[in-house]
Amino acid sequence: MRFTIGMAYGPPEHYVPVARAADALGYWGIACSDHVLNLETLSTPYPYTEDGERRWPLMTPWLDPWVAIGAMGSATERLRFTTNVYVLPMRNPFTVAKMVSTASVLTGGRVALGVGMGWCEEEFDLLEQPFRKRGRRADEALELIAKAWTGEMVEHHGEFYDVPHFEMNPPPPGPVPVFVGGLSEPALRRAARHDGWISDLASTEETAASCRRLAELREEAGRADAPFTVMASLNDAADAEGFARAGEVGVTDILTMPWAYYHGFTDDLEAKVDGLERFAAEVLSAFPDPHAPSSS
Repeated sequence: MRFTIGMAYGPPEHYVPVARAADALGYWGIACSDHVLNLETLSTPYPYTEDGERRWPLMTPWLDPWVAIGAMGSATERLRFTTNVYVLPMRNPFTVAKMVSTASVLTGGRVALGVGMGWCEEEFDLLEQPFRKRGRRADEALELIAKAWTGEMVEHHGEFYDVPHFEMNPPPPGPVPVFVGGLSEPALRRAARHDGWISDLASTEETAASCRRLAELREEAGRADAPFTVMASLNDAADAEGFARAGEVGVTDILTMPWAYYHGFTDDLEAKVDGLERFAAEVLSAFPDPHAPSSS
């Protein structure tokens, strides 16, 4: 089991010191969340709460994930980074390919791209990207991005993007895993075609059901034997035993805010670092070091 720290809603000045502490303590990674702006009022309901209201208040800070990853990457040596999640169809795929490849180059290949299809139509409108057909457009964007990451002369001719021969350099120093977030059947199907799935907050039982469905879909896609990450946020696990049970149902990575188990959702940096240290001693120590060289 590996443990990744979620940085959503946190003060910008905490990112680098939390990353440094996590790197020293043996955490696997950090996940950065994504919104460009928050409108005061929305007609689009938030899909992950019962009342359709956002989980965060207005004026919550949202850093650009790739700038934040660049800053944290330069301050760490082993820690890995992903996005939870980057709203891919709200962006031009060429700028996404360039940002991610640059982050990968400058961190020595320590990044993954976690994508979502987005839910806020008004935000799409303001970024001048169509909300409709965003899933199909994202699928094609991922094809185009994969070609760009080869560093070779490539071309692409699809439904949404028609691109003559081009190259984008430098390429990432190695494969960039692509994770897909979401709870819907299309999201699970999309994840099964790539390298991993990022859950929303759910119980171990609910996550187990998603893992079973993902196994079926990966078999259908001919990817049953490929490495696959299941990054789960669990609402019913808080200790090593609970996280081990999650591993038994297919979870490979836990996405959490370790300080919350000891100090709640605090904005006190000392309390956060204390929580990271206590969680490392009580939970991380019960699992193999994910950074240790493989014996295979």
